[in-house]
Amino acid sequence: MAKSSKLVAVRRGKVLLVRRRADGLWMFPGGRKRPRETDKECLKREIKEELPKLKLGRLQLWKELKARNKRSGRKMNDAIFIAKDAKGRLEIGDARELDRADWQKPRAVRLTATSRYICDRLFPKERD
Repeated sequence: MAKSSKLVAVRRGKVLLVRRRADGLWMFPGGRKRPRETDKECLKREIKEELPKLKLGRLQLWKELKARNKRSGRKMNDAIFIAKDAKGRLEIGDARELDRADWQKPRAVRLTATSRYICDRLFPKERD
């Protein structure tokens, strides 16, 4: 099982991202698992904590990332879920950790290394 779970939700060419208060980097919502928690339970709990007004449709596991990030050198162990539908107000639930949530074009913001890795695989750059 993964050590953390992340949510990828797409709407009109933009993805749902949250910004970390500590360093101003954007990332996919989600977080670390607790003991005896499944990957999906972890994601649902984290979303409820981070974005309490967000309502998610069906969640589908896209991939379990178990690799070393070539950009940062960090080990990744994440379950990445894709939401078929996500709606509601983007109100921050944990203001100590996050200071903003928004639908963003992922190439237009500074992402964490893991979120950049996910974006590069899910949304490859268009080739000329």
